[in-house]
Amino acid sequence: MSDTSRRAPALEQRAIDYVPPEERHGKPWHLFTLWFAGNVQITGLVNGALAVTVGLDLPWAIAAILVGNLVGGLFMAYHSVQGPRLGIPQMIQSRAQFGFYGAVVPVAIVVVMYFGFSLEGSVVNGHAVADWLHLPYAAGVITTNLVTLVVAVVGYKLIHAVSKYLSVVSGVVFLALFVQLARHLPAHYHGTSVNVGTVLLAVSIFASWQITWAPYVSDYSRYLPEDTPPKATFWWTYLGAAVGGSWVMVIGAFAAVVGGDALGNDSIGFLAHQFPAVSWLLVAALILGGVPGSAQSPYGAFLTALTAISPTGRVGAGPRARMLFAVCFVSVTTVLAILADSHTMDLFQNIILILLYLLVPWTAINLTDYYLVRHGDYDVESFFRIDGPYGRVDWGSVLIFLGCIAVEVPFVNSPVYEGPLAKALGGADISWIVALLLGCAVYYAYAVRRARRTGVGRQGDEAPAGQAAVTH
Repeated sequence: MSDTSRRAPALEQRAIDYVPPEERHGKPWHLFTLWFAGNVQITGLVNGALAVTVGLDLPWAIAAILVGNLVGGLFMAYHSVQGPRLGIPQMIQSRAQFGFYGAVVPVAIVVVMYFGFSLEGSVVNGHAVADWLHLPYAAGVITTNLVTLVVAVVGYKLIHAVSKYLSVVSGVVFLALFVQLARHLPAHYHGTSVNVGTVLLAVSIFASWQITWAPYVSDYSRYLPEDTPPKATFWWTYLGAAVGGSWVMVIGAFAAVVGGDALGNDSIGFLAHQFPAVSWLLVAALILGGVPGSAQSPYGAFLTALTAISPTGRVGAGPRARMLFAVCFVSVTTVLAILADSHTMDLFQNIILILLYLLVPWTAINLTDYYLVRHGDYDVESFFRIDGPYGRVDWGSVLIFLGCIAVEVPFVNSPVYEGPLAKALGGADISWIVALLLGCAVYYAYAVRRARRTGVGRQGDEAPAGQAAVTH
């Protein structure tokens, strides 16, 4: 740990404002433990089980898990590179593509995403704590969310520190589960719906798991020194998220084959009973392993919501504001989790697929702008200026974003809706692929034309070539 990191207060003082060089600290490998801990936990395992519950046999389930995670992880890792370069959270960067107020459109969707994932974590962990401590379900939800609240309020350094230690705990626990479940796999397991449509649906589910990290991935790399090699940022993030996520989801597929409905009814209880002699210890490890990912929801929601309501991100946005927001956020999700005591698998599948449809156009626009249009050259101070060069609302970008979502609809295959083109393709859900390719192509053409007309977005206009302009 650097001297700067030691001197920095444990309670994070900053919000969405720029992190100056003298406050930068940490090493790229810290991103591995953060994203490994965020992926290798109970909700990641539950997600992997979906490959079996949608009807795939085990070999095809594993293939879909690997393809979805390894492809989806590319996008979130490329977002991670933006953090050290710009020194600001992820969603405020959207002001460069959508305009100062136009960025509120994707920002609002991301806040809803945080509520969705927080709700899912509260339901899963609430049941586990209630069964473990012999408490009512409501008391279990409240207990687990109080731990989440403390970590989120302290902020960046505690989230990283907790992830560092719990990544070791989770790694040991899930390695033991991998071996134990593999020993009990049936000699033959046949899926009920192995076809192209089901395989592509499963790939979409796992790609969405990784892509839905994208709106907040650089929140956790923005304190790294600006000269951090982009390759190091990318690969440590990718290994922790995509490889770690693939591994735990394969374990989830094993668990679904071995346990069937028992996994969906009580995920943590089923896993704990794989080792009866130390089941209480395993339950504790599984519950604690979900803390880093759970804490990211109120923490990230605060940064994202602040992007929508605070021009500078500095006035009234210190630890006290984060604490107040986190208390309100956790209170709302706690109430919803108590009221929405529904089947875990259905709830989770609905949440992640809907988020995938909404977020893929955003990630296409953001990454195209950063890597192909501006080549990482931004005027960081202008992110905090209402009438800066990025404008108030970039209607072209907003319409491209909404248009890509509309184009996805005919290709959607979800538990609540199946589009006509998805039906024609045998149930195959390729909506996110269509939105990704269309979003990249149309936004690039639009941004190049905009740059020729206005000069905004042309490499080097906002900053000297090869660096982000910062005047804080």
